[in-house]
Amino acid sequence: MRAGRVFAYGATAGLLGDLLLGDPRRGHPVAVFGRAAGAVEQLLWRDHRGVGALHTAVCAGGAVALGAVAARAVRPWPAASITLTAAATWAVVGGTSLAREASAIGRALTAGDVEGARERLPHLCGRDPQALDADGIARAVVESVAENTSDAVVGALVWGAAAGVPGLLGFRAVNTLDAMVGHKSPRHRRYGWASARLDDVAGGPGARLTAVLAAAAGGDPRGAVRAWRTDAGRHPSPNAGPVEASFAGALGVRLGGTLAYGGRVEHRPVLNGAHGRTVRVADIDRAVRLSRRVSWLALGVCAGARIAGAQIAGARLLKGRDA
Repeated sequence: MRAGRVFAYGATAGLLGDLLLGDPRRGHPVAVFGRAAGAVEQLLWRDHRGVGALHTAVCAGGAVALGAVAARAVRPWPAASITLTAAATWAVVGGTSLAREASAIGRALTAGDVEGARERLPHLCGRDPQALDADGIARAVVESVAENTSDAVVGALVWGAAAGVPGLLGFRAVNTLDAMVGHKSPRHRRYGWASARLDDVAGGPGARLTAVLAAAAGGDPRGAVRAWRTDAGRHPSPNAGPVEASFAGALGVRLGGTLAYGGRVEHRPVLNGAHGRTVRVADIDRAVRLSRRVSWLALGVCAGARIAGAQIAGARLLKGRDA
């Protein structure tokens, strides 16, 4: 069986597994990787970019190497290769947990339980919940759903299509390292520089695909494209900008503005400000539904691209042999 079909079948099974099972409560592979990366940090940490780059290389490179060894070991057996791809996909995507957390916050807000929503918000993003009212929490949830659709689903599928199991594991490793050390705290400003920059590079293709699919699957494709073109470049993140702007336009809402992270206040540009309205609680469910549509469309695009790429490579190989 060709590698393209192995990825298509395995990734589909893995995404269905995430839909049906979600993340395990204990022993999640990403959490295991996080603990290992934390141990490496304790061993290596210096306030130095070069040492931080070594940390990134050891952790991300180790994940890629593990995936490559496992994929090579099962390559002679298509069923085992599909199973490995399915397990890797299930381990690295997090669309169901994202939707569950967002919906739980939405239900709390609908019931008027703002304190309950504040308690749950840190499970979804790093905002300071005490600084937010109900509409502010709703906006934070919609922004997190948009960004994590790219980080937790689409980006992984893109790299899985490009590089198989090593791509799946490598992307999740890079994204996890960015969450652990890529932020601008005094401890990680230099040490986490390499992880943050690598995450920007690795996340770029998935972010653009997410933005395209959000425009295609949302209620206002023209508005999504307009917001992406006019506002994405104003966002401080090169990857979150296109995704959040496209979601904002597709949903007809305004995102961005003043944010609070652990006592630090950021004043970000408003996305879709000229055409959108304030986020409401009901927009959380709309964002979750859009995220799900984007995720399944991304699977189709990535699986199709992998199959087409394998066919083209096979045709070139045959042509070269005939020559």
